[in-house]
Amino acid sequence: MNEHVGPATSIHGSSDEVLISAHDYGGGGPSIVFCHATGFHGRYWDPICKQLCNNFHCVSLDFRGHGNSSMPLGTSMSWVGMAEDLLCVIDQLNLDPALAVGHSMGASSILLAEQIRPSTFKAAWLFEPIVISPTTFTEKNSKGGSLAASARKRKEIFASREEAYERYASRPPFSAVDSDALWAYVNYGFSDHDDGVVLKCRGEIEAQVFESSVTTIYENLASVETSVTVAAGGDKEGPAQIAPIVADELPNGRFRSFAEYTHFAPMEDPNFIAAEIRNELMGTL
Repeated sequence: MNEHVGPATSIHGSSDEVLISAHDYGGGGPSIVFCHATGFHGRYWDPICKQLCNNFHCVSLDFRGHGNSSMPLGTSMSWVGMAEDLLCVIDQLNLDPALAVGHSMGASSILLAEQIRPSTFKAAWLFEPIVISPTTFTEKNSKGGSLAASARKRKEIFASREEAYERYASRPPFSAVDSDALWAYVNYGFSDHDDGVVLKCRGEIEAQVFESSVTTIYENLASVETSVTVAAGGDKEGPAQIAPIVADELPNGRFRSFAEYTHFAPMEDPNFIAAEIRNELMGTL
């Protein structure tokens, strides 16, 4: 399991009285903020951040309802709130202007934060951002659909982290991911419980995030003038289909395709993804 010394964690007040956990890995050079996918947390970036700290100052965060971040009961899971969580970490850690790396919903939150407050980011590297456009999804699918239904049925309690790891490792999508990345997800994605361990991001919260995926991001892509690399895997699922469209709509967008990976590429091959992030973001400085 994870034997390295972990990042320093701090708590930051966001909108809606939410408290956001940020994880500072240290490192020299420009700051990168890492933003996670729906249902995950900032610490699954551990294997990537460890490799990038020689070149960058790396920080990840747990969005509201995820990881160690808190939120008052009834808080909206609107993705505007996620963008506000990101901006509060940038402000309170004095990271502005920063570089940004995001995966799925986390990548979308970077675009939304940049639209809310232009020039927050010097450059961004985004893996399969969820950007709903009228031409790519029906209204039915865009509001969570089967993803929300699956989240509500998700097994939340396991006897131990070891049991959770073995279950995830035995079936897609996690059967194809790197073991260090999966341990990072399991180690920090569960809290102790009377019956063993329980998911920190409960299925109902994850479902509400999926159901909030209709945003104003797509119609405002032209306002994002920062340099953005949009990357995608080759599984031909919805997020992979969206990525080249997003890159094309961005004034300074660039598309990268990695045919051998799926939507979970940052966990499937952290070494490769870390090298891509380093090369792409160093090239923008």
